[in-house]
Amino acid sequence: MIFECLKLSINIDDDAFNTVYPEKIRTLAKRHWTPVEIAKRAAAFLVDKPGTKVLDIGSGVGKFCLVGASCTKGNFTGIEHRKALVDLSNKISRNHRIQNTNFINANIISIKFKEYEAFYFYNSFHENVDMTAKIDDNIQTSFELYNLYHTHVYNQLSLAPIGTRLATYWSTKREVPSSYHLKFSYKDGLLLFWEKTS
Repeated sequence: MIFECLKLSINIDDDAFNTVYPEKIRTLAKRHWTPVEIAKRAAAFLVDKPGTKVLDIGSGVGKFCLVGASCTKGNFTGIEHRKALVDLSNKISRNHRIQNTNFINANIISIKFKEYEAFYFYNSFHENVDMTAKIDDNIQTSFELYNLYHTHVYNQLSLAPIGTRLATYWSTKREVPSSYHLKFSYKDGLLLFWEKTS
């Protein structure tokens, strides 16, 4: 019912949406998973034509992709290095018959961005530098990894063609190359909409 409502542009609040997740995942929602309203706005910006290939950089439990795929005609891929979260995202996608999502268990540094046309980034690497932001203890974190991941994202976005769209949420902007122009913002600048212009 939740995803049917999203497809029909019926508003769903986060408490209702998060019922698709186990209780342990729900307790992390406020800090770690994209709010429905933010996901809808970001997805609408990123999908500028049917079939747009969108990459969620650090997809967690897949909330952005699941909402975006329900509200647009884009194809959403989430990259996440916690296998349990990828398995959960794929299970929800299958159970609710959401065809235009795909979740991959991989480290972001193994991903080449040239296969995608638009990108979403919700400060995925912050837990490397803020111990209060850790999701669990299942992955290695360090300041060196924080820098490595940001550098990779920056370099890959730099290689993208002119016209590439990027939405960032709670970002430090250090992953955004100067070739990207800020088109507009939302929620007092927390959600930023970028397009590569040079």
